[in-house]
Amino acid sequence: MKVILVSLILIFLSIFSFGQGHYTTTNEQAIKHYALAGQSLDYHEFATAVTELQKAIDEDSKFIEAHEQLADVYNLLHQNQSAVKEYLTVINLSPDFIRGAYLKVGTIEISLAQYEQAEMHLQKYLTYPNLTDQNIYLTKKLIKDCEFSIDAIKHPVPFTPVNMGPEINTADDEYLPEVTADEGTLIFTRQINRNEDFYKSVKVDGKWQTATYLSRNINTPNYNEGAQSISQDGKYLFFTGCNRPDGLGRCDIYIAKRVGDDWGKPYDLNPPVNTPGWESQPSISSDGRTLYFVSNRKGGYGGYDIWKSTVSDKGWSEPENLGPNINTSFDEQSPYIHADDSTLYFCSDGWPGLGGKDLFVSRLGKDGKWQKPTNLGYPINSSGDENGLSVNANGQYAYFASNKLNGYGGFDVYTFELPATDRPQHIVTYVKGIVTDIKTKEHLEAAVEIIDLEKNTSVYQDYSSADAGDFLATLTAGKNYGLNVSKDGYLFYSANFSLIGRETKEPFILNIELSPIEIGNKVILNNIFFDTNKYDIKPDSKAELQKLIDFLTLNPTIHIEISGHTDNVGNTQLNQVLSENRAKAVYQYLVTSGINPSRLVYKGFGDTQPIVPNTSDDNRSKNRRTEFKIIAK
Repeated sequence: MKVILVSLILIFLSIFSFGQGHYTTTNEQAIKHYALAGQSLDYHEFATAVTELQKAIDEDSKFIEAHEQLADVYNLLHQNQSAVKEYLTVINLSPDFIRGAYLKVGTIEISLAQYEQAEMHLQKYLTYPNLTDQNIYLTKKLIKDCEFSIDAIKHPVPFTPVNMGPEINTADDEYLPEVTADEGTLIFTRQINRNEDFYKSVKVDGKWQTATYLSRNINTPNYNEGAQSISQDGKYLFFTGCNRPDGLGRCDIYIAKRVGDDWGKPYDLNPPVNTPGWESQPSISSDGRTLYFVSNRKGGYGGYDIWKSTVSDKGWSEPENLGPNINTSFDEQSPYIHADDSTLYFCSDGWPGLGGKDLFVSRLGKDGKWQKPTNLGYPINSSGDENGLSVNANGQYAYFASNKLNGYGGFDVYTFELPATDRPQHIVTYVKGIVTDIKTKEHLEAAVEIIDLEKNTSVYQDYSSADAGDFLATLTAGKNYGLNVSKDGYLFYSANFSLIGRETKEPFILNIELSPIEIGNKVILNNIFFDTNKYDIKPDSKAELQKLIDFLTLNPTIHIEISGHTDNVGNTQLNQVLSENRAKAVYQYLVTSGINPSRLVYKGFGDTQPIVPNTSDDNRSKNRRTEFKIIAK
């Protein structure tokens, strides 16, 4: 929109500078200076034009055309106060001489947060006949901005931004910050000598360390890298690269994977995500499967729209526009999909706001569609441009950049506590683990999968890192999750995270020791469930049972013993029978699924083999379990 506005002003000035005929002055010297100003504008010599127009006004202070042209030049030069002064002079000299002055001055007054005056001038503009549909639409939109802004200022939201300090910020510009789910790594863009590169800071003992150059495999001396999205586990970086020789368009989206302490070479996402047009500002979902980004491709609602693409075994899908509840005929940019995958932050100059681009939040409805957005409010938003907001996984704090808060120089990175009304709709925590060999203690690269047990769908699939054996995945409250860690030659690991009815923000930190496939080694099947005093396998056990089937299929010579166990509550004999029936139910499920029964035996042990003392509800729940043990290989 701003580029279009500037172009229109230049065209207007060019036409006006050649204008001939009657003026509102007969002073020849005033007309001479006015004509000289027009010549200067033809060559874009704006400072000279200002001087000549001021001389014209000195010759005749009621020369309306000179006042208006001077206002237009000031507008073009972003000298807003001076532009408003000249437009108001035009209106005072002759209220109906140039009706467009009301639209122009109203637009600038919004940028100066002079909303009451702006609304008055814009309403006056609408009283004139024969206005174009485009100008009527724009003016009504700006009036809505004024009405919203006047009310928003009367109801400010809490906003106390904190500069992140000299470890992050310098005299150069720092902006577009994002943190990993554990808030252990911060990635941001720093611009030095008009070149954009990525920097990172790590948190040690709760304190951010001095930021360092991210990687020579990603940053380049000749091209700009920016507008990045770091995956929640910190292993993948999606970013924007512009005018690179391997790109398809002016700006493309790239992806790089962390390799040890460095990053691998990035590669272009290619079609259908990237096109010969402009794709930028990626934001990756917590499960790594949906990419949100900005594009000016065909099929949108305005200049820049927010789109999404989903990855599968076949690659990235044809991008889908997020629709009219997000995108407008103006510009929507800087999407940030929160770790709950159902809260989207972005900036827009199309929805009612305080001027320029404001920050908004939209939430995914039960129908799977994005709801109309909510403005984050004043003073988070102002009459200027706000963009590039990110939010930590637990939804309490946001990160952004500003050059209006007297920082270390230019744009600095800040953090602030989000008002409760602007926070994500779901609480998110995370599980973080290190996988090792139980004997050698060496780190292992193992397959890690987290399953939504109710839906029996995978929400996270990746590998622990080869060098450190680590992994990290986010967990959204209100769901029951199963974790499975597996590697060839080892027994798999099973864990359960039930977040139903819990609103904990505390993470789950695990040290996972995988045992080799040896006779006598056991696995607790933490995601096989039964109702109290019953032995019918519950539906949310299917994922775990399939893991066991896959394990037995992959290792066809193995024989196992399936065992059932109870706590010490109730009758001992009944517990014994119950445990045996539960083990038998698992046995029958495996046989029905095609596992040779000769490879299986089942036993019930009642309460005779507790793994922890039966002294608390939590301990008793651990003792109520199903296991399998290797009995032959």
